[in-house]
Amino acid sequence: MTVNKKVLILSYYWPPSGGSGVQRWMYFAKYLKQLGWEPIVITVDEYQAAYPVMDPSLLEEVKDIQVIKTSTREPLRFYSLLVSGNSQSGIPQAEVKRKNLFGKAAAYIRGNYFIPDARKGWIPYAVKAAQKVIREENISHLITTGPPHSTHLAGLQLKKQFSLNWWIDFRDPWTDVFYNTSFYRTAKAKQKDEAFEKEVLHFSNGVILTVGGELQAQLQQKAPDQRFVVLPNGFDADLMKAIPLAQPKDVFHIVYTGILTHNQNFSELLQLLGGVSKNQPILLSLAGNISHEIIDEIKLCVPQVEVVYHGYLSHHEAVRLMKKAHLLLNFIFAGAQTQMISGKLLEYLATSIPVLSIGDPLSAAGEFLSQGTAAVMLNVTDAKEIQRFIIKTASEKGSLFNNFPELTQWSRESLTKRLIDDVLSTQQKTH
Repeated sequence: MTVNKKVLILSYYWPPSGGSGVQRWMYFAKYLKQLGWEPIVITVDEYQAAYPVMDPSLLEEVKDIQVIKTSTREPLRFYSLLVSGNSQSGIPQAEVKRKNLFGKAAAYIRGNYFIPDARKGWIPYAVKAAQKVIREENISHLITTGPPHSTHLAGLQLKKQFSLNWWIDFRDPWTDVFYNTSFYRTAKAKQKDEAFEKEVLHFSNGVILTVGGELQAQLQQKAPDQRFVVLPNGFDADLMKAIPLAQPKDVFHIVYTGILTHNQNFSELLQLLGGVSKNQPILLSLAGNISHEIIDEIKLCVPQVEVVYHGYLSHHEAVRLMKKAHLLLNFIFAGAQTQMISGKLLEYLATSIPVLSIGDPLSAAGEFLSQGTAAVMLNVTDAKEIQRFIIKTASEKGSLFNNFPELTQWSRESLTKRLIDDVLSTQQKTH
């Protein structure tokens, strides 16, 4: 019997959207295609979407993938206009600003009226497009990925209508995500969101997580009979090989890439850098979705350190910047210590450059990092150990590298093979 190797993927984020959220299924689709599968992606038209950042360079990675773009109707655009004055900028990522009465009101609206999230207006458009594809292509495999977790509600409708092997991908937690506590949610709003999550967990064939541990335990309590597969974010081996190391010799170069908010503990580390800079010239390069307020705060905190903000870089250019570093920095979001191992951390490890991450050493990410020969996760209060690691890295710059065991198993291609074996090859279940 011929196996149907077509898989339908519903993902709100898709190139030319930039940022970390888009890369997971972009790369899964890329390598599914190379490994003999036929991924078909349904996403939102980028001209109607509220993407925080754009990265057109990512289109090259998925040029051979069949992509269907739909319309959407989102309260998010109105909310974005209220918060930022720009309907396209979207909701601030990983941060809820409540400094004034307007910010508190906006947080309340976001938490109590956008359930499960502000992109729920995409659901009917995604469902309609998916129904057509499922019938025409005889689809039996469906993946929905969130956030936005409203995407899973589209999958729920499709699962109830068709015989599908439907798996839900949690790139981040749903009701247990760390920033939900900032939304002034009413009991009714919480119950509604939890009911959505429970129904999705019940009807899906299985759950894909980026990290196990506490998050998996939380979800297993809600769905004891459900199947869980942990597929971390990874790194693209071809990209890493294509970009050479280019570390400067006359300065200690520290690099941070990604989102940076006040939900991350960076101030204490900056003060330590100021002390180290008295004996060692330091260049601190930052790239990503970072507010000018935070950039100014950093420059004020370490006036003796040369601080360069590169803005948002394409994925290729971000990796190029990483490979110019002697030390790579990471800050775990407060309240999310146990919830994720970011794709950025995997890319950091793939560069072989030393990594200093501020967070819980006993978390899944902390224990993962500890396998490296020059990679640590340290509590922000552990000033002596942080300073010791920085000084060691500075004194051995250019000669100290981070070796990580069996790194190839975390490549995007290897993880896609696991996706095929552990998810797409499983049997359907009915309710």
